[in-house]
Amino acid sequence: MSGRPVEARAARWLPLVYGLLFALGLAVSGMVQPEKVIAFLDVLGDWDASLAFVMVGAIGVYAVAWRRLGRWPRPLLAPRFSHPSPTRVDGRLIAGAVLFGVGWGLSGFCPGPAVVALGAATRAAAWFVPAMLAGMWLHDRAWRALRVTHDERRNQPRR
Repeated sequence: MSGRPVEARAARWLPLVYGLLFALGLAVSGMVQPEKVIAFLDVLGDWDASLAFVMVGAIGVYAVAWRRLGRWPRPLLAPRFSHPSPTRVDGRLIAGAVLFGVGWGLSGFCPGPAVVALGAATRAAAWFVPAMLAGMWLHDRAWRALRVTHDERRNQPRR
C-alpha cells in the first residue's frame, strides 16, 4: 500500500465522486432536458412544476446537512471550514444574474446540466457548451480590458 494517508487519497477522489453524484442527480431529475427546464420557467403558459419538487428536496437535504455539519469542529478533509463572506450587490453582480437568467430561459441549460448533457451526447448541449465557453472567454478578455482602462484612468493625475 502507498505511504499516502487515507485523507489524501480521499481528497483526490471525492471531487470526482461528488461530481458524478451531482451529474446523476441532474439526469434523474430531468434538469439536463432543456424542454423540461423551459416548461418549468414558463409559469404563465404550460407550466411543469416538477422541478420545484427537485429544488425543495435539494434544499431539505442541504438544510439537514448544514445543521449537522455546523456542529463539527472542522471538515473531514480540510483544516477548517471555508464560509463565503457577504459582498455588496453591484451592477456587475446584477448584470451577471440577468445574463445567466436570460441564457437559462432561452436555452434551457445552465452550466452544470449542460456539461452533463454534453457527456450524454445531447445535440443541443453540443451547441450550447462551446458557445458558453466562448462567452466565458470573451467575458474574461473584455473584463481584463475594462479593468486596465479603469486602472489607467484612476492613476492619471487630475487636471
